[in-house]
Amino acid sequence: MATGVAAMISSSSACSSSSWNRGSIPISKPNPSFKTKTRRTTFTWLNPKPRAALVEAKPPPPPPTTTTSAPRNGSVKVLALPGDRADDLKAETKAMARAVNATVYSPQLVASKYGSQPFKLVGRTLQIVSEFASFGLKLFLDQRNGVLYQNRRIRAVELRNIFTRLGPTFVKLGQGLSTRPDICPPEFLEELSELQDGLPTFPDEEAFACIEKELGQSLDSIYSSITPSAVAAASLGQVYKAQLKYSGKLVAVKVQRPGIEEAIGLDFYLVRGLGFLINKYVDTITTDVIALIDEFARRVFQELNYVQEGQNARRFKKLYADKEDIFVPDIFWEYTSGKVLTMEWVEGVKLNEQEAIEKQGLKVLDLVNTGIQCSLRQLLEYGYFHADPHPGNLLATPEGKLAFLDFGMMSETPEEARFAIIGHVVHLVNRDYEAMARDYYALDFLSTDVDVTPIVPALRNFFDDALNYTVSELNFKTLVDGLGNVLYQYPFNVPAYYALILRSLTVLEGLALYADPNFKVLAASYPYFAKRLLTDPNPYLRDALIELLFKDGKFRWNRLENLLVQGRQDRDFSADEALQPVLKVLLSPDGDDLRNLVIREAVRVSEAFTLSTISQTYQYVPEFLRTLVFNGNANGPLEVPETEMQSMIEVRDQVLRVWRLLQSSNDFDPAILLPILQVLQQPEARRLGGRIVGGVTQRLAARFLQQLLRVPTPTSA
Repeated sequence: MATGVAAMISSSSACSSSSWNRGSIPISKPNPSFKTKTRRTTFTWLNPKPRAALVEAKPPPPPPTTTTSAPRNGSVKVLALPGDRADDLKAETKAMARAVNATVYSPQLVASKYGSQPFKLVGRTLQIVSEFASFGLKLFLDQRNGVLYQNRRIRAVELRNIFTRLGPTFVKLGQGLSTRPDICPPEFLEELSELQDGLPTFPDEEAFACIEKELGQSLDSIYSSITPSAVAAASLGQVYKAQLKYSGKLVAVKVQRPGIEEAIGLDFYLVRGLGFLINKYVDTITTDVIALIDEFARRVFQELNYVQEGQNARRFKKLYADKEDIFVPDIFWEYTSGKVLTMEWVEGVKLNEQEAIEKQGLKVLDLVNTGIQCSLRQLLEYGYFHADPHPGNLLATPEGKLAFLDFGMMSETPEEARFAIIGHVVHLVNRDYEAMARDYYALDFLSTDVDVTPIVPALRNFFDDALNYTVSELNFKTLVDGLGNVLYQYPFNVPAYYALILRSLTVLEGLALYADPNFKVLAASYPYFAKRLLTDPNPYLRDALIELLFKDGKFRWNRLENLLVQGRQDRDFSADEALQPVLKVLLSPDGDDLRNLVIREAVRVSEAFTLSTISQTYQYVPEFLRTLVFNGNANGPLEVPETEMQSMIEVRDQVLRVWRLLQSSNDFDPAILLPILQVLQQPEARRLGGRIVGGVTQRLAARFLQQLLRVPTPTSA
């Protein structure tokens, strides 16, 4: 059965199932002892006068602010914003004003606020120390007894339980550590990734009072009905299902937990002090722990500002909801503040509830594949991505869409790193481990003064083994775990964006494995990489494509064929885009090296077509004519060793298959060749064609003379 899920809360934080079955109460008659008579959530339905909803609909284009004409009197005529958009912007501005006092994290602010509260510090410190003292002692004894490695799993479970007992700050820290393979061994990563951030709900009276205080309105003026108890709760807040009075729309109202900012600030002040000690005395951790804590604290404090979360959701929707299978809920700015967030209610099923999804006639694998493609776009196209990916933040809607929820923690991938990641994949496919090691500079894994030479053998040892599998056989989690071992052994500093996207893809693969044990996220991701390599005009990616296709001066037609086969599986692939960028690079002023490679390959292909055609035609000539016409030579005028001829036929067939793949593309139109013909009219193209014709002519003439003079034909040119 589909379950209504609030659009800002994770599945791991859901309350007991009974809270879902309680009815809503009319605001005009609050009744704490309300008892439900049915298993469905009920509402008091009103018929308010129609009024435009203040929601974030499809992102409109940037509003025009300049004149469209200049009147004769010299005045400037400014175009007005559309009414709905103008109202929406006004509502957002008011929401920002309500959140103007939201706390922004800074180490100085935390130190000045909590450094002068010794009693609070001592009490919380004793609580934290008592939890970690026994854990630290066990680690010490494990190391002393030589069983540190054997007991890793046991200690990882104990650490997860400690973080859970210490509350929301440490749960968040543990979740953050679960994405850091440069700090934690694999066993700890796996256990910490299972941390749940659910806490008991706080009193509903406090939540309702917070709504009225933050929005400056009474509940009965905002809602026609609201659930008497929270339908879901997490470490930072809890969610109610309500119906707006002015429009009748169902919404999810997220209310921040009282005192959470104070508790988190105190904990980060203490944890930061621990970070100083780790930086100073723990040599095995090469990452700057203080910088890591400060970055994470900034993200958590941003998560406490619900207006910021609403803006995150709006930006995410603008970038990624253009795809028909992605859904992002709208924001109701009129009823949003720093501690109250009102979003469109989303009916759906958590992505890890396979049976419920299939009962709706949907397929988990289709939804997971949608999530993978969207995650790749987040990482490699726009660079703005969801930083808290787990099954509870992904819903399958009844319409078959994948709904993204909870936009409190977002992150960004630097533009340079986006292209470097794709280049890294190319180097991995080519098994160029030296180039892979150098990629870590561009990815900001290593400072430029670190020598990568010792890292190359470790990469080779792991990936040579892993790459013996085909892409369809390679398990992404196995790859990440193996890479994590390498990162843990060397002085890597894994950026947060990279660790989080690895976690996202690992989570998606884990969900898919429940439905299909043979599912591999790498196989599902490869079409996207192929499309980007074939169609993206970015110079870095063009170089990566050339590096992938050429080896030792020869063109690898099988690689191009594979890229086309995979790229065509991506629905945004365009044969037009795959052809023209390559030609532009080939004929650019800086394309000398590529032109030389292409000339050699064009000569080889032209010779292959010519000789294979002559050879196959010659087979149809009667034997007595062969002897008569070719002066007694039954093998023809251009005798070629059988192995070489087979190689030429194979090249010809590969080229023909590539051409057929382009022709059979959905968007193929002979008209797309017109720009190519125009390019070929350029002087550089004509010179290129002349060099190819000259090369082919010379090779054929040499072979003909060799045959006439009975000189043995070389096995290869």
